[in-house]
Amino acid sequence: MRKALLIVLLATYMSLRLNAEDGYRLWLRYDRISNPTLLSAYRSQISSLSIEKNSPTLTAAHDELLTGLEGLLGMKINLHTSIINGTLLIGTPNQSKTVANNVSRTEIEKAGKQGFVIKNALINGKKIILVAANTDIGLLYGSFHFIRLLQTGKPISNLHIISSPLIENRILNHWDNLNRTVERGYAGSSIWDWHRLPGYIDQRYKDYARANASIGINGTVLTNVNANALVLSGMYLEKCAALAATFRPYGIRVYLTARFSAPVELGGLKTADPLDEKVKQWWKDKAAEIYRHIPDFGGFLVKANSEGQPGPQNYGRTHADGANMLADAVAPFGGIVMWRAFVYSNETPDDRFKQAYNEFKPLDGLFRKNVVLQVKNGPIDFQPREPFHPLFGAMKQTPLMMEFQITQEYLGQATHLVFLPVMFKEVLDADTYINGKGSTVAKFIDGSSGNQNLSAMAGVANIGSDRNWTGHPFGQANWYGYGRLAWDHRLSSTDIAEEWIRQTFTNDAGAISTIKNIMLRSHEMLVNYMTPLGLNHIMGNGHHYGPSPWSANLPRADWNPVYYHRADSAGIGFDRTSTGSNALSQYAQTVRTKWENIASCPEEYLLWFHHVSWNHKMKSGRTLWEELCYKYNEGVDSIQSVQRQWKQLSSRIDKQRFAEVAMLLGIQVEEATWWRDACLSYFQTFSRQPIPRGVGEPRHSLDYYKSLRFPYAPGN
Repeated sequence: MRKALLIVLLATYMSLRLNAEDGYRLWLRYDRISNPTLLSAYRSQISSLSIEKNSPTLTAAHDELLTGLEGLLGMKINLHTSIINGTLLIGTPNQSKTVANNVSRTEIEKAGKQGFVIKNALINGKKIILVAANTDIGLLYGSFHFIRLLQTGKPISNLHIISSPLIENRILNHWDNLNRTVERGYAGSSIWDWHRLPGYIDQRYKDYARANASIGINGTVLTNVNANALVLSGMYLEKCAALAATFRPYGIRVYLTARFSAPVELGGLKTADPLDEKVKQWWKDKAAEIYRHIPDFGGFLVKANSEGQPGPQNYGRTHADGANMLADAVAPFGGIVMWRAFVYSNETPDDRFKQAYNEFKPLDGLFRKNVVLQVKNGPIDFQPREPFHPLFGAMKQTPLMMEFQITQEYLGQATHLVFLPVMFKEVLDADTYINGKGSTVAKFIDGSSGNQNLSAMAGVANIGSDRNWTGHPFGQANWYGYGRLAWDHRLSSTDIAEEWIRQTFTNDAGAISTIKNIMLRSHEMLVNYMTPLGLNHIMGNGHHYGPSPWSANLPRADWNPVYYHRADSAGIGFDRTSTGSNALSQYAQTVRTKWENIASCPEEYLLWFHHVSWNHKMKSGRTLWEELCYKYNEGVDSIQSVQRQWKQLSSRIDKQRFAEVAMLLGIQVEEATWWRDACLSYFQTFSRQPIPRGVGEPRHSLDYYKSLRFPYAPGN
C-alpha cells in the first residue's frame, strides 16, 4: 500500500513537472480551450484536415495543425482528402481544384508570394474552411494564423482574411559569438551549440524555427556584427548548413556577418582593399563556397569602420565601395548585403548624432541594387526613447531597413518588464514630412514611399539558452511583437499585446485587462525612471547596467554620459539647434521648425535638442528641475503600482510564471528607485535646488552611488 502510494505521488510529481509552465512553449501553447461554449462551437466547425504533405514545408504545416487542433480542441482530427462537413482544407490553386474554384484571382493575387487567404466556403452543402496561398510557405503562415484565431478565441464562422507581409525580409540579428557568449545577451548563452554541430541537431533549433515562422520572421543572422572571420571557414560553413537545413522548411534563410578583413585573416592576402582584384575574387570564391553549402543563403550583414571594426575606409575607400564588392559576390546567387549605418568616429569632432547622416547621405545612389542600409531606429544607440533617425527618407535612391533592438541593452536588460512594440510603433509611425504630411518612417521601410527595390527590417534578438528563451517571461512579448510588426506595421501595440497574452497566459478577460494595462504603460514608465524629458545615454560604462550620469573617464568623448546630458549650473541638455550642433538641419523643414522652437518641441525630446534652464517653465507649470524630479518619481510610483497589479493575478495564471515575474518586479522596483535617487542626487549638484515635496529623498549619498561597481554584469 505504501509503495503504491509512493508510485502515485511520484507519478503526480512528474506529471506536474512535465506540465510546468516554464515558458519554453512561448506563444505556441496548444492546451485544450477552457471555455466550453467556444470549444463546442469550434468542434462543430472543425472535424477533419485535408493537406497534401508533398514538401517539407507542407509537412511542417500538417504537423503544426494536427498538434494544434488536437491540443486546443481536445479531440481526434481526421485526415481526409475528400470534402466533408467541417473540413479544414489547406492548399494552393495549383494543388486543389476546390481552392481554385472558391478563391478568386483577386484574393490570391493580394496574398502575393508569402501571404495567405483564410475564408469559409460551402461545397455541395458542406461547410468548410479554406487556407489558401500561392506558395507552400504562404500556406504555413496561414496555418499558424488559423491556429492563432483559435488560441485567441476569435469566431471562425464568417472568415475572410487576406494577409501578406508589408516588408519582404523580416530578420533576427543574433549577436552571438562562436564561443557561445552573447553580446548584449541576458538570457543565458547562445542557443547555437557550435561544438556539437553539425552532427547534433538540438530540438530547440526546430522549436526556434517554429516560433519564428508563426510570426512571419523569415531570416536569421547567426553571428555577431562584431564579426569573427572563422565563421566563413569550411568547418563552420558545414555547421551553418546544418542549421539552415533545419530552418528551411519553415521559410527561414540563414545570413552571416562578414568580417571585412577576412581575405587577410582567412585567405592569406596582404590586403582587404575592396578595389583590389584579388580581394574581389576571394569574396566571389567565398560566396560560391557558401552557396554550395547553403543554396538559399540570404547574404551578408556587415559592420564596417565602426567601433574598431575593419572596413573599406582602412584603405581610403568608401562604404559604397565595400558594400558593392560584397554585393557583386552574392548577386549571381540572389543574395543581398545589409550594410550597417551605425558609424561614428572619435577623430570627427562633430556631434555623434549627425555622423551617420553625414557619412551616408553623400553616397546616395552609389550602392548596388542588392545593397540595403541597415539604420538604427534613432541616431545614437537604442536609447529608451530616441527621435527617429534623420536618414529615414533622406536617402532617395538607396533602400533603408530598420534595425530595432529587441534585447534590452538600455532598457533594464532581462530584469525589467517593458513592452517594446509601443516604442517600435512610436518610431514607425513618426512622420518625416520628407514628401509632405504622412511620409512616415514605416512607408520608407516598406517601399511605399521613395524608391525602394528592397524592403527589410531587423531586430537584435533577445534569445538565449534560458529555458524560457528570453530571461524575463515578458521578453517573449518583444520577440513576438517585433515579428508581428515586421509582417504588418499597421497593427496596434494594443492588439499585439492582447494576442500575446491570450496565447501565452490566459483568455480570462480580467487577467487580460490587467496584463495589457501593465504592458502598454511599461515603456513610458521605464523612460520616466531612467531618461525622462529627452535625457539619454546616462547608463553605466561598458555593461550599460544602471545609472552613471557622472561618468567621464572613457577615452572617447561620445562614450561618456556627460557628453550627452551636458548638465551645468545654467541647465541641462544638448543644443542641437542652429545655435548648437545644428543636427536638426538633417530633418525636413516641418520637423526641424517644430523641434527647434523650445515652445513647440515635444517635451519627451526636449533635452535631445535644447540646453534648457533649470528654471524653464514646463507645460505642467513646474520648472524643468521640478518636472525632472516628478518624472523620475512618477516612474518609481508606476512600477510600484504594477507590482500591486501583478499580485492580483496570483489565482489567474500559473504559479511558476507568476512567481518569476513577481520576483523580477521586485528587482525592477529596487532598480527604478536606484535610477531615480542616483540621477537626482547627481543633477542636483548642478541645479542647486531642493528636491520637491512628494518626491522620495535619495536613500544614499551621491558618493555611494558613484562607488558601485558591476564587473560581471551580463551581456558586456
